Amino acid sequence: MLTSPQQKQSVDTLIHAKWIARVNIDEPLIDHTIVVDQGIIVDLLPQTQARQKYQAESTYHLDEHIVTPGYINAHGHAAMTLFRGYADDLPLMTWLEDHIWPNESRWLSAEFTRVGSELAIAEMIRGGTTCFSDNYFFSHDVGSSAQKIGIRAQLCPTILNIKTSWANHVDEYLAQAEDSFHKFKSSPLVNSILGPHSPYALNDAELSKVVTKANDLDCMIQMHIHETAEEISNSLEQYYCRPIARIDRVGMLTSKLQAVHMTQLTEHEMDLIAERDVKVVHCPESNLKLASGFCPVSSLRARDITLALGTDGAASNNDLDMMGEMRCASMLAKAVANDATELNAASTLRMATLEGAKCMGIDDIVGSIEIGKQADLCATALNELANLPVYNPISQLIYTANRDQVSHVWVAGNALLKDKKLTTLDCDKLKQDVLHWQEKLAP
Repeated sequence: MLTSPQQKQSVDTLIHAKWIARVNIDEPLIDHTIVVDQGIIVDLLPQTQARQKYQAESTYHLDEHIVTPGYINAHGHAAMTLFRGYADDLPLMTWLEDHIWPNESRWLSAEFTRVGSELAIAEMIRGGTTCFSDNYFFSHDVGSSAQKIGIRAQLCPTILNIKTSWANHVDEYLAQAEDSFHKFKSSPLVNSILGPHSPYALNDAELSKVVTKANDLDCMIQMHIHETAEEISNSLEQYYCRPIARIDRVGMLTSKLQAVHMTQLTEHEMDLIAERDVKVVHCPESNLKLASGFCPVSSLRARDITLALGTDGAASNNDLDMMGEMRCASMLAKAVANDATELNAASTLRMATLEGAKCMGIDDIVGSIEIGKQADLCATALNELANLPVYNPISQLIYTANRDQVSHVWVAGNALLKDKKLTTLDCDKLKQDVLHWQEKLAP
């Protein structure tokens, strides 16, 4: 008697790929399938077995692609994309005090933030980014745009002691940040923490208020720290100690701190942040362009410090290209350490994915391709002549590929980029809005 063939299991999506970089394991899978259902990776198996076992509403055949976790841009200022190229080739404090802050004071608004953020999100998705951290004002509007478009985001509402159109003083900034925290507390895509700008932007009492609020909310803090040598010398002159010592004194130097830039560090300071499990966000291209200094990547990695990767804002970078950031980070780390083996391709990819997720405290749901995690994924074609031959697909991804080769991006299983086309943004309308702001902002 004939037996009926085994009925296939129905799922939402099958992604058949030439290579799959899981990140939690260095060796890529070859000719395997990622099975996605209800936004979750439910299986990972050879393509022949997947075709026998599953049927899907959507099937992708990516025969010349490497699929990686989506990139996590661990630090940026999305709305400042409207200032891209506005004040180039200047040192940090001149750039901030003479150009960026005066124009933000004049133009900052919910609409400015929305348009700039959506421009940034469009660029990031097209480059393979599925999650970004945003240290800026009007965080409610940034978060709403992220939810609408379908990208994952960590909001870090900026906290300052100067008046802006968003808040008048530190207490109002903290109140706005707390509102943002509660507004997105139940969101599956967006969460909100605290974003004090820098040690030099707040006095000790104000820094203490940030720590108290973070403890009350049980949330993380992200702040620019030890970005330039000038920051260190000014702190020594004004407070008779280095910035890390100041923030340690007020109780901020803990595992809940995401310290951005960190280009000026002593051996003792690196030992201390390792002991306290402080997370570090490296922004190599911004640091280079502003001549801020070099983050000691090799020394931080040797201490097993969580080290994520960020682009910083497009006003200082001038792009939000995580693939370019990865290549720069790897090569710069080798040069600074005088060691060609430092930050190899697999470690660099991990920095842009799983380490970013650890930095934000979301590595239980994203950052690697594992069964049970959210399907935040990026597919990059490696079929250009400049990529061939492919002996090591992860090396080719880091050292030869570029963001224009990203073809598909998924967040929680939803395709935000399909065959290089954005699916959740009206690009024509966005371009009109951006050009309108260009006319307003033109010097």
